[in-house]
Amino acid sequence: MALVAAAGPACVAVKPQLACFERLGFPGWVALEATVAHARDQGLLVIADAKRGDIAGSALAYQQAVFGGLETPHGASPGLGADAVTQNPLLGRDALAPFVAGARTAGAGVFVLVRTSNPGAADLFDVELATGGKLWELIAGLVAAAGTPGPISGLADVGAVCGATVPAHLARMRELMPCAPFLLPGIGAQGGAVADLAPAFAPGRAGGLVSASRSIANAHETAACAPAEAARAEAERLREQAWALG
Repeated sequence: MALVAAAGPACVAVKPQLACFERLGFPGWVALEATVAHARDQGLLVIADAKRGDIAGSALAYQQAVFGGLETPHGASPGLGADAVTQNPLLGRDALAPFVAGARTAGAGVFVLVRTSNPGAADLFDVELATGGKLWELIAGLVAAAGTPGPISGLADVGAVCGATVPAHLARMRELMPCAPFLLPGIGAQGGAVADLAPAFAPGRAGGLVSASRSIANAHETAACAPAEAARAEAERLREQAWALG
């Protein structure tokens, strides 16, 4: 929570990795709820980094855990109340649809894994298809078809996770998904650079969300100042770089 308080003024959202909380069982979920509440107190959006992917009843249960909406004999369960969730699309349209429906009911959004930032992503996402193009291009088409642009921003309620470590793909991604907000992980510790992300911001500053974790949390290791001050300075630096592109 101290990190959220320190870096929050330079950010628009926090992206808690649910696995880090879930491994602790019930106490971990309590800590996650407290972290989400603290982020909201700071005026931040919450992106639940869950990377869920399933069909039918299981997909419904996953999205209810994140967005709420489950009616029980004891009243409605609020769920985590996240503003968005990351979603694994590799089970196809029927895995994506329940998350999109749940997000719309909750006034939230979905970020679909189109091409992730890890080295092993190339094993699947960059595979050439017999019908032409790469797998990530096919997924990008699903994202574009699933999203509905907002009346004011023009940005869709279904976005894309696009690894900042492969910026050469961004222009093509923006061509395929002109209205999708891009969540851009891989900055800093994974080697991505904000300066390479200009195509993501083609719709404006809100078109891209630069995601940085370790580079902010560990900024004090290379700075001659307190951890909170170092985290805030690094977050400010990244924000200035990103907004210079929009």
